[in-house]
Amino acid sequence: MKLFRKTRRRLIRLGKIRSYFVYAFGEIVLIVIGILIAWKINDLNEVRKNRITEVKIYNSLHEELNANLHTLDDAIASYPKTIKRLQNTLNYVGFHESEISDGAKDTIINLLERDVNLIDGSVNSVISTTKFELIESRELKDLINLYPNKIEDFNIQDKKIRDIISLKIKPILEDKLSLIDMLPPNDTIYRTIRAKGYKSNYEALLKSKEYQNAIIDRILQTQILLSKAKNLRSKTNTLISSLDEELN
Repeated sequence: MKLFRKTRRRLIRLGKIRSYFVYAFGEIVLIVIGILIAWKINDLNEVRKNRITEVKIYNSLHEELNANLHTLDDAIASYPKTIKRLQNTLNYVGFHESEISDGAKDTIINLLERDVNLIDGSVNSVISTTKFELIESRELKDLINLYPNKIEDFNIQDKKIRDIISLKIKPILEDKLSLIDMLPPNDTIYRTIRAKGYKSNYEALLKSKEYQNAIIDRILQTQILLSKAKNLRSKTNTLISSLDEELN
């Protein structure tokens, strides 16, 4: 800056007014160029910082989605088995008590309850904060925005089945069956309760309209849940693929 001032003074002293203005204009141009370069460098730094944050967001989402994918794969593999076992239970309707084997009783008693814990903490965190604006892809934003609703839809259906089990099936089982059946068969401590206690009535249980309706309802709702699980797995895979494209 001192050099610039000395040069301007020398030009004025020599009476070179035209040269002075040309020089002053050039000096302004240099200052503007310097400011633009500094602004561009700062802008590039912001872009770099935003990209680092964006990649962290993608990695966090990727980890969460892969965990959900694993959970859904396990659930999708188990639901057909649950449906088959429930269908087998209905095949015992009309059997006399003596015709119902221990294996059949085990099939009837086993409620096949399964915890399916899908997570959406990272997704909701991204949606509800300024992190969402850092994502450049419009398509990816739309997929992320819709994902929690897909999980909620799945969870609502899963709760329907849990309610069928807790509010319909369990009360009937508790009314018709006795936990005496679960005691060690050769333990003499339980000899009296085995001889005089309440006996399970599997025949009456299977003939119960309430029990039959509850089992059929559960089969139908599980089939719906299986369909929703497959749909959610497809959406999860699509979202993972979109994240992979952004990361690469």
